[in-house]
Amino acid sequence: MPDERAPAHGDQTPHQIVIVGGGAAGLELVTRLGDTLGKRRTAEVTLIERNRTHLWKPLLHAVAAGSMDPGEHELNYLAQAHWHNSLYRLGEMIGLDRADKQVHLAATQDEEGREITPPRSFHYDTLVIAVGSLANDFGTPGVAEYAIPLETTEQAVRFNRRLVNACIRADAQAGPVRPGQLHVAIIGAGATGTELAAGLYQTTREVVAYGLNRVDPARDIRIILIEAADRILPALPERISDATLKLLNTLGVEVQTGVRVGEVTQDGLRLANGEFLPAELVVWAAGIKAPGFLRDLDGLESNRLNQLVVTQTLQTTRDSNIFAIGDCAACPWQGHPTPIPPRAQAAHQEASHLFRQLPRRIAGKPLLPFVYRDFGSLVSLGEYSTVGSLMGILVGKSFFIEGYFARFMYRSLYMMHEVALYGFWKTLFGTLARGFSRRSRPVVKLH
Repeated sequence: MPDERAPAHGDQTPHQIVIVGGGAAGLELVTRLGDTLGKRRTAEVTLIERNRTHLWKPLLHAVAAGSMDPGEHELNYLAQAHWHNSLYRLGEMIGLDRADKQVHLAATQDEEGREITPPRSFHYDTLVIAVGSLANDFGTPGVAEYAIPLETTEQAVRFNRRLVNACIRADAQAGPVRPGQLHVAIIGAGATGTELAAGLYQTTREVVAYGLNRVDPARDIRIILIEAADRILPALPERISDATLKLLNTLGVEVQTGVRVGEVTQDGLRLANGEFLPAELVVWAAGIKAPGFLRDLDGLESNRLNQLVVTQTLQTTRDSNIFAIGDCAACPWQGHPTPIPPRAQAAHQEASHLFRQLPRRIAGKPLLPFVYRDFGSLVSLGEYSTVGSLMGILVGKSFFIEGYFARFMYRSLYMMHEVALYGFWKTLFGTLARGFSRRSRPVVKLH
């Protein structure tokens, strides 16, 4: 593999910072480092990412439901790098040489199978791994073949297209809607699964309202949310779970808790108790794990979920030159027996912490420990409600919130991410432009 070392600026070779993964954590970090260290040429900042565009992962359920057009929210990595004094290199990390400080990438191909980039390697002085997470099927048969995960924009768009096609097919067919033909089963009632279930209630009714007169949503469409734990949103406070369940029941979403899936088939899914649920579409949102290549990555310590184990400074336990942040990192949570949970706020805080610490590392100063602050949890149920809890910073207690205030707080999380990437004014104008454009197109995507 060719060694693609970035060119030096001037007489002194700048510190090489390589960030692998352009999700929320990695992209925020490379943008802010480019605006500071990259602009001053103190460091050469390179982002390695296998995709061409970025979409904030918590929005994927809205893309799948059809309530959001991804084209209005996607960010182009190459343009972002150009605007923020950094480099973008297309590719997927497949290996690591810690001794020679090399990141190995696989070759990339286009849709016709032609090579775009050959296998290659990049040198680093400091490496930050922020490759996120994948769906964890727990070895359940049929998941890979028949279920749709919501890990990428392409998967979310694919699900939405299949949903709209299913409704059109049912309206155009000669016979009546068959049992299970317009049923959607969502496996996993965490935030993604729960928000998707509520979003699909609106989407299916909007799609049918555009002239699909032979489909009766109340009779033909069934949304089933299945969770192995004894309640939905098991990682969040029980009060949020109870409020969300009450609203889902009002919408007609069928919720089954304490139920495990034994197999996913082409026509639906079979529960562990032997019951078969017919379904046109099955979404798998039951759990996450880090990408498999992180397991025993040139001797780095990882856990059973393939996450890289890091210290309080976010450095991997066996190599101080390598950091890991976001969902792919198992970071100790002070006062808790488990690592910091895989949440958007955790990724944002870790990226902000490294942004402040990497200049100290380059200057030879000791790194300060990362301290996670849990600001609460919010769950958006589309146009119907938003519920959640916010941590009271002054009194140390959490407050239950819902309605318009909760919805505003939920949307502000995304705006914080946008501000980190675009700045305040671009974020404000972009938000206003999207608001005006929504008035001139259908409420949901119909293609």
